[in-house]
Amino acid sequence: MPSLHPKALLAALLSLTPFLQAATTPRTVEPFDTQWRFLQSDAPQAEQPAFDDSAWLPIILPHDWSIAGPVEQKNPSGPAGGFFPTGIGWYRKTFTVPRLDPTRRTFIAFDGVMANSDVYLNGHLLGHRPYGYVSFNYDLTPYLHPGSNTIAVRVDNSQQTASRWYPGAGINRHVRLITTNAVHIAPWGIFVTTPQVSADSATIHVRSTGINQSSAAAGISLAVTLIAPNGHSVKTFTSPLATIARGATADLDTQTTIPTPDRWDLDHPALYSVRATLLSNGKPIDDETVPFGIREFHFDPDQGFFLNGRHHKIYGVALHSDAGALGTAVPLAAWERRLTELRKLGVNAIRTAHNPPAPEFLDLADRMGFLVMDEMFDAWTVAKNPYDYHLYFKEWSLRDIADTVRRDRNHPSIILWSAGNEIHDTPHPDIAIPILKSLVETFHQNDPTRPVTQALFRPNVSHDYDNGLADLLDVVGQNYREQEILAAHAQKPTRKIIGTENTHDRNQWVAMRDHPEYSGQFLWSGIDYLGEAGRWPGIGSGSGLLLSTALPRARSFERQSWWTDPSTAPMVSMARRVQPARRGPIDPGYPSPTSSNQQAPANPSTAALDPTTRFTQPLLLDWSPQDQSPHTENVEVYTNAEEVELFLNDKSLGTQKLHADASPITFQVPFAPGTLKAVARIGGKVVAQNELRTAGKPAHLLLTTETPNLTPDWNDIAYATATLVDANGTVIPDSATRIHFSIVGPGKIIAVDNGNMTDHDPFQATDRKLYNGHAIAILRATEPTGSISVTATGQDIPPATLTLKAVPPAPTPSFRSF
Repeated sequence: MPSLHPKALLAALLSLTPFLQAATTPRTVEPFDTQWRFLQSDAPQAEQPAFDDSAWLPIILPHDWSIAGPVEQKNPSGPAGGFFPTGIGWYRKTFTVPRLDPTRRTFIAFDGVMANSDVYLNGHLLGHRPYGYVSFNYDLTPYLHPGSNTIAVRVDNSQQTASRWYPGAGINRHVRLITTNAVHIAPWGIFVTTPQVSADSATIHVRSTGINQSSAAAGISLAVTLIAPNGHSVKTFTSPLATIARGATADLDTQTTIPTPDRWDLDHPALYSVRATLLSNGKPIDDETVPFGIREFHFDPDQGFFLNGRHHKIYGVALHSDAGALGTAVPLAAWERRLTELRKLGVNAIRTAHNPPAPEFLDLADRMGFLVMDEMFDAWTVAKNPYDYHLYFKEWSLRDIADTVRRDRNHPSIILWSAGNEIHDTPHPDIAIPILKSLVETFHQNDPTRPVTQALFRPNVSHDYDNGLADLLDVVGQNYREQEILAAHAQKPTRKIIGTENTHDRNQWVAMRDHPEYSGQFLWSGIDYLGEAGRWPGIGSGSGLLLSTALPRARSFERQSWWTDPSTAPMVSMARRVQPARRGPIDPGYPSPTSSNQQAPANPSTAALDPTTRFTQPLLLDWSPQDQSPHTENVEVYTNAEEVELFLNDKSLGTQKLHADASPITFQVPFAPGTLKAVARIGGKVVAQNELRTAGKPAHLLLTTETPNLTPDWNDIAYATATLVDANGTVIPDSATRIHFSIVGPGKIIAVDNGNMTDHDPFQATDRKLYNGHAIAILRATEPTGSISVTATGQDIPPATLTLKAVPPAPTPSFRSF
């Protein structure tokens, strides 16, 4: 018998791990992301174990095959999908089972597959799920056999247009293999609630749903160990004994009260966990650990949102699920970087537009202290696109809601469920009202602790406020038209209200600021995203506070001036406002008229831009205009301080007070090369400064990263940002110079980006043009030790080099099972 190569032997042993552990532990959960093979086309009989996949591409999950392109105008995804490719793909993985234990069950759990997935084990169809944003699992046990076993997954994104934004394609979220006892905790069967919370005490209630897949009835109970945020066990409490019949389920309930709880809050996201152990005859037969937070929140019809007794305005942004160059298979480090930058601007809440996110995104929101509106659908029974969710709504919507709510209901970050976005059924109340009743009932059945909202679409046109539809919602949400939702509250003051989607316009902010009943708003959008592009050559939307690279747009600083506290984070920033040529009906800072938003921008000066300059920014963060002859520049200053004094080359241009109407402080500045400086003061004391300098000739590149250490974990990546500067370090707003990235050592470049939504170069490359002076390379370590050297070069520009250190992954607890 031939000997195995050491790496092959290790891989074989790893494939056996869950089955070897199963004999000694109640439950095993193993990542199932490696050693897959992929084919980007249809393959008859590919579900059969004997099928030859040796020529297929080896890949690691999560995997979005569409992001590799190419972007082409003829692609059927069209502008909605950013002109990215679509079609059918297959995934296969072969693994080994040494033996089968009749007292055990083995499951496979998918966090999401985009889309219309069919999953097979050894040629047997396990199931079909059309919606690419929901998690699901299958019991492998009936079709497993000792020896070699093959999982095959077919994904079908060929019917287009199916979405109004870029959805990605493939198994673009994580996969796990789970082994349990035949009597076990049901998938997503642990539900932790805190029915009574104060600074002095908290009641913690735990419900576990058990399922009996054995051949006989079983007597079971639940032992729960409460673990504090510091990792110490607080106490253990148990449920009464119950009998669960063969093939049945049963709920086990227990609760306890603790003094002085460490409450989860925006600035203190403390996380407890419960370790729930299912007992039979006093012996553990299954266990699961679930994190949660102790907090109390509510919406008040007069005063808005409260968390742990403190009033907060919800300063939210909507986010789609792609991360620019990474597509929709997004490492957690990318989301952490993005949320960190949004937090600097005062953002405290995220709307998952318009679908459930990957579960680890919610873990991150829990740990970082963000509020979340977890949204379900962009369509009910009336289509927005020919092949969108309306085709599946009647059959799948209640199951998709139930599965998502049960998966996500232990996250303290979630404060709202959303039943849909701009649903086109609502002009037909005879259709829409029964549907909404059933959706809200399903949300409440699976989680009675959180309110349900919906992003209403032109409710005055469809009479949602008059025909009873809006009042089926626990919190009334409306997109745009902030005066309409305030009028709806005045009409019926018992309504709790929130802006579920809003533009960056000042009037919408002031409406929320000046009305305590208005709980908050979610901007469209927090970050630029792929798809909803308007028209070629665009491949994405420029509506974000941040570019796809997570670098700030100028408008982000205006928002920061409104949403941050000057006593703790005083700020001042400047921008030049330019006037692009106006021809077409598309604006880079607001949704296009062809999008779902259907509301013209409030600023008529930017209402209609030439399509070829759609992504020209009317606000620029530089003092380097192309025209450097004598002329006047419109300078806007954003601050949360009391006053600002502006200087040009150390000469004062005057001082202005902060405007009560939240409009920017503006100066008409005769252009002169040099330094423009804004000085912000509170009580006469300087609290913040900002400078813009005229750039000279290109001198060199700066290459920087926020991540000096990098681990060989799929979720860990680093962004290396190349910036073109002059001899004084001033950024040159260049969007033509091509930068080449190279890497030496135990690392690789997995993507490049620049934030330019008209750039059609592939993301999976090592070259990228600058955009406003910047380009990025996204890096991943390939080994746990060593030095990684990254170099950026450009024509006639000296190279810049950056060194990172590859380090072993830190041991972190993994709570996720199903």
